[in-house]
Amino acid sequence: MKLRLPFKKDLSKKSKSQVTVNNKNKFAIVESYKIARTNIMFSLSASEKKAFAVTSYSKGEGKSTVASNLAISFSKMESKVLLVDCDLRRPNVHNIFKIDNTKGLADVIGKMINFDQAVQKNVLPGLDILTSGTIPPNPSELMCSSTFISLVEQLKEEYDYIIFDTPPIGVVADALLLKELIAGFIVVVRERATTHGDLRNLTESIKLADSRVLGIVKVGCSQNERRKGKYYYKYYYNYFTAYENISIVFRKLLFYGIKL
Repeated sequence: MKLRLPFKKDLSKKSKSQVTVNNKNKFAIVESYKIARTNIMFSLSASEKKAFAVTSYSKGEGKSTVASNLAISFSKMESKVLLVDCDLRRPNVHNIFKIDNTKGLADVIGKMINFDQAVQKNVLPGLDILTSGTIPPNPSELMCSSTFISLVEQLKEEYDYIIFDTPPIGVVADALLLKELIAGFIVVVRERATTHGDLRNLTESIKLADSRVLGIVKVGCSQNERRKGKYYYKYYYNYFTAYENISIVFRKLLFYGIKL
């Protein structure tokens, strides 16, 4: 069964194109992202780990876009933020920010270069980005390697927040390998794409891995979400000026009958 809500127009084309955002809309977008950021910070407050991962059940649901926007939002607090593209199979962060991806995380873990040679500093003020780099033949092995674990522990000393863009859990289990290094997962679902079963399987996988769901971001929802009392906002970011409606469910709220 698909997740369906009243939906006035198809946003798929608009989400990939450049759009004009007037001052009124921009203000609403920025304020709404502050709400999202505050909710995540509240979820993180129960953990000493200021690192979290963004994932989804399958590809094409918008996790990389959400991770990128969250990273930008956190950086606007004058925090030092690192966005890491851990999707070593189908990386996308470099496309969103239009930056180079010839070297990155895989190259650092493989000890071909060090972190300082791979990280791209101040892509936006306060925001550093470590792209995926060379596509390796053994992504899972790299993600659970002692080199990767040591790297993340080191970076936690240098950054206020670390955000990982991870592969879809319904496709590969790479994301769950981060469970000991993060406070939990932000789950991205897409209107008319993610099913009840997908979401249930995803949340159960995270629980079975002894990790937690920090919150759920639903993209592609209609503006009627606002009338139903859910958190509603549009997201905006400097380099990729597309936007579409999203809503957020955090903490112990019910989401389509599934308790977090």
